Amino acid sequence: MTTTTRWLSPEQLRAWKGLSLMQLQLQARLSRGLAEHGLSYQDYLVLATLSDQPDGRRRVVELSDELGWEKSRLSHHITRMCQRGLLSKAPCPSDQRGIYVILSAPGRDVLERAAPNHVRDVSHFFFSRLKHEQVSTLANIADEVLTGLAADASAPHHSPVVDPT
Repeated sequence: MTTTTRWLSPEQLRAWKGLSLMQLQLQARLSRGLAEHGLSYQDYLVLATLSDQPDGRRRVVELSDELGWEKSRLSHHITRMCQRGLLSKAPCPSDQRGIYVILSAPGRDVLERAAPNHVRDVSHFFFSRLKHEQVSTLANIADEVLTGLAADASAPHHSPVVDPT
């Protein structure tokens, strides 16, 4: 059986390339601001995600799912952040194999110092260039794509291409 690749339309290609380049360039700009606080962009994502929890802790598997990182990548990153005193780990009492990642006091302190500048940079480099309607549309697009990704999490790696028309 022969399969034929259905290439992206010119408009889809423009949108996809634009999204990809925008993400890379924004991450590079935001990383520069975070470096002043000794944080990488990935460090900030981990700290901010944990700070959203009332007790500042998440199971590794939950954190991995939320960030979309492979567990091994996240485990290595957490280990490095623990060595720097930003996080700690604790066993999960209800699951022998489960591990909690915990935001430490120094981790919370550096996050609180970095967050105002990070929010300023996000506002400057991203939101200042968009109209209110565009922000709303983007939020709806992100919700739709993230919902689809969550639904596809158990699907085979190579899903068939579906014609949207």
